[in-house]
Amino acid sequence: MTTDTATKDEQLWDEEPSHLEGRARIRARIAGLHCSLCTGTIEKALGRQAGVDQVAVSLTHEQALIDYDPKLIKPQEILATLRDIGYDLYDPRKLRPFEDEEADLIREGKRLLLAVAASLTAIALILEVSGIWSVLVPASVVVLMVPVAYAILLPAGKTRAALGALAIIAPAGLAYAGRETGLITDPATGWVTGVLALAVVFGVAPHILRMAYQAARRGILNQHVLLEVGAFAGIAGGIIGLTGIFPDYPTAPFFAVTVLVANYHIFSEWLSLLVKTRSSQAVRKLLELQPDTARLVREGREEEVPVAQISVGDIVRVRPGDRVPVDGRVIEGHTTVDLSLVTGEPVPIERATGDELIGGSINGAGSVLVEVTRTGADSFLAQVVRHVEDARALKPGILHLVDRVLRVYTPTVLIVAAVALLGWLVGSWAVAGEPDVRRAVFAGIGVLVMGYPCAVGIAAPLAIVRAAGEAADKGIIMRTGEAFQTFGQVQTIVLDKTGTLTEGRPTVREIEAIGDEEQLLATAAAAENPSEHPLARAIVTAAEQRGLTIPTSDDFESVTGLGVRASIEGNPVLVGRPAFLHDQGIDLNPLSSAVTRLEDIGRTVVAVAVDGRLQGVIALGDDIRPDAIRAVTEMREAGIRPVLATGDNGRAAAHVAAEVGIEEIRAGILPEEKAALVRELQAGGNRVAMVGDGINDAPALMQADVGIAMGGGTDIAVESADVVIVRDDLTAILEAQRTSRSSYRRTRQNVSLAFLFNGIGIPAATTGLVYPVWAMVAMALSVTTIFINSLGGRPSLLFEAISSVGRTTPDDGEDERKK
Repeated sequence: MTTDTATKDEQLWDEEPSHLEGRARIRARIAGLHCSLCTGTIEKALGRQAGVDQVAVSLTHEQALIDYDPKLIKPQEILATLRDIGYDLYDPRKLRPFEDEEADLIREGKRLLLAVAASLTAIALILEVSGIWSVLVPASVVVLMVPVAYAILLPAGKTRAALGALAIIAPAGLAYAGRETGLITDPATGWVTGVLALAVVFGVAPHILRMAYQAARRGILNQHVLLEVGAFAGIAGGIIGLTGIFPDYPTAPFFAVTVLVANYHIFSEWLSLLVKTRSSQAVRKLLELQPDTARLVREGREEEVPVAQISVGDIVRVRPGDRVPVDGRVIEGHTTVDLSLVTGEPVPIERATGDELIGGSINGAGSVLVEVTRTGADSFLAQVVRHVEDARALKPGILHLVDRVLRVYTPTVLIVAAVALLGWLVGSWAVAGEPDVRRAVFAGIGVLVMGYPCAVGIAAPLAIVRAAGEAADKGIIMRTGEAFQTFGQVQTIVLDKTGTLTEGRPTVREIEAIGDEEQLLATAAAAENPSEHPLARAIVTAAEQRGLTIPTSDDFESVTGLGVRASIEGNPVLVGRPAFLHDQGIDLNPLSSAVTRLEDIGRTVVAVAVDGRLQGVIALGDDIRPDAIRAVTEMREAGIRPVLATGDNGRAAAHVAAEVGIEEIRAGILPEEKAALVRELQAGGNRVAMVGDGINDAPALMQADVGIAMGGGTDIAVESADVVIVRDDLTAILEAQRTSRSSYRRTRQNVSLAFLFNGIGIPAATTGLVYPVWAMVAMALSVTTIFINSLGGRPSLLFEAISSVGRTTPDDGEDERKK
C-alpha cells in the first residue's frame, strides 16, 4: 500500500495552473480505479470538501485534477480523503514502475483464485442435478473460471498451472461428493456455505468492505455500497434459514449468492486491472528500446559509459548492429538504420552526415559518429513514454451520460429493493393475513443482485482501454477521449505538406545565383545554421556535402513561417520566402522568371539577399511519401474530405496536391492561420482533424476536434495532439479512425446491453419469483456478455493478455538480476 507512514509525508501531487481565478490546481495519480462509479465516488467525496471547487477524474489514466482555494484547504487534506475512501496514490511526476503494476495484478490474481475456489465450492454445495438446465450454470462457471485460473498460474509452468487449477476445483469436488454420500447433511450445508460467505467478504475481499464503509459514512451510495448491501442481504437471508423459522428455506443458496456476488466483483476488478496493465505494455516496449550504455568518444578514445551520463553535445560511436543509445545527428559515416521497433516501418532507412538518428533504432552495417542532440526526458522515446503515461484524457460524451445515470442509479436500486421487500411483507399480510417473508426476501435480494451496476460502470472504459492497447500495438497512441469518440465522426482532415504528405527530408535541387553559386550556398547555410527547420538543415547539409566553409553568423532571428535574419561578417542577410524578401524591400525582378519556373515544377524556393541586394535563389525538393497517395485515396473512399494546408508557395502546393489527389488547397499560410482555417472548416458543426508534423502546427492541432501528430521525425509536439502516429506511415491515420469507430460502437453496444439486462432483471426480481442464485446468474450473463463483446468475439485475446503481463514480481526480478 502507498499509504504507509513514510510516504504520507511525501508530496504525491503535482501543481498546475488553474483556469479558475484565485484558485490552485493539483494533479494526483490514483491506483485502484475500476469503473465509472469509482470516478463518481471520488468526485463526490472531494467535491464536498470546503474549498474544493472542481474535480475531474480520468479512469483510463488513473488521475484526478482538483481545483481548490489554497486559503481554505491544503493538498494534504484533499489527498487524505482519497486514502480514507480506499484508494492508493503515487507520484504523478514520475512513471509508475511497471513492476508495481504487475505486482498489483499478481495480488489481485491470487485474490481471484481464492474467490473462484470459494464460488465453485458454494455452487457444489447447492447443486441439485435434475437435468441439463441444472448443470448449465456450474458448467459455464467452470468453463470460464478454470481456464482463467490456469492462465493466471501458467507463468509458474504448465505442470504447476494444471495442478493449481485442479486444486481450485478439488474443494468443490469434495463438497459435492460429501453431499452425495451423506457426509455433509442439509443443515451442515447451510453452515459450511455461511462460513464460505463470511470468509469471502471479510477475508478475501476486505478492501471492498472498507471502501463501502468509507463511502457510506460520507453519504455516497456507490457500487461498493450496493455490493456490500447485497452481500450482507444474502448473509442475512442465510442466517434466517439457519434459525429454522421457515421450513424448506434455501439457506445455502442465500449464502452462495454472497459468495458469487463478491467473486464476480473481484473478477471484474481483476479484468479491469489486466486490461489497463496490458495497455501499458506498449510503453514498456518503448522503454526497453533504450540501451543502458553508450560508447562515448573523448580525445579520440572510446569509453563505454551509462546512458545517464551522456550529455547534449557529446560524441558517441554507434557500431554495426548496435542499438542507437540516444537521439543525435550523424557527423561522420554512412549507414542504414532499422526504425521498425520505433516507427513500425520495416524498410531500413539510409542515414549519412547531417541526418537525425532516434534512440532505440538499430544500426545497420555502417559505423557512425553521432553528436548527441537530446537526452533523458527530452529524447523521442521519453517524450512518447511520458505522454502515454501522463496524458490528460477527457472522458467521451457517452461516459458523461453514463456517470450521470449511475449517480442516481445506485440509490434508486436500493430504494426499489426496500420497496419490494416491504411491499411483499405488507401486501401479502394484507391479502393473505400473514406476511410472505420468503417471497419478500427473495424480491429484495433479487433486486439488489439484478441491480448490481458494475456491468454498466465498466462498459465504456473497458472498450476504450482495450482500443488504446490495440492502437498502441499498431504504433498509434490515442491520448484523449476525443481520439476515441470524436475521431470516428470526423468529416474533414487537414493535412500539412512537409513531413506529412512528403518525406520531410527536402534536398537542394537547383541553385540560381546572380554571382558565385558556392558563395551563395555558403552564405545561406551560415544564416540558416542555427535553425532546426527541415529546409534550413537541407541547405546546411548541401553546403557541407560540397565541402564549403560555412561562415559564422551573428544576430540570428527566425521569423516563423517566413525565413531568417542574420549578420555575417557585419553584413545583414535575409534568407526565406521570396515574398518575405519582397516585403523587406528586396528587388526580386532579376530572378522572378526563375522563381516562377521552379515553383511550377513543385520546388520550394528560398531567396537570399545580402546588404539589401538579391544574391540568388535556392530550389529545394521533397519527395512525395510512397504511402500518401494510398492514404488520401482511402480517406476519400471513407467519405472524408482531405484539405492541404501549407506555408509553402501555391505552385509547389498544387504540384503535391495533384500527385496525391487533393483538390482543396490552402497555401502560403502561417501556423496561426492554419488554426484559423481549422476554425473556418468547423463552422456548422463539422468535425475536423488536423494532421501535422507537430512542430509549427501546434496551434492548429489544438484547435482541431482531433489533432494528429506524425511521429516519424524526432520533434513531435505530442502536447498538442490527441493522436500520435509513432509508426511512420500515413495510412495509420485511417487505422486510428477505424479503431475509434470500433471502440465507440463497442462502447454503445456495451452500455445498451448493460442497461437492457438491468432494465429487464430488476422488474422481474421485484416479483419475488426469481430464485436468488438465478438472479445472480442473469447478472453474470450481462457482464460476461459485455466482456465478450469488448473482446470482439476473440477469447484468445484475454488469454494472450494474461500471458503477457504479471510474469514476475519485483522480488523475482531481483533474483533474476542476481543470477
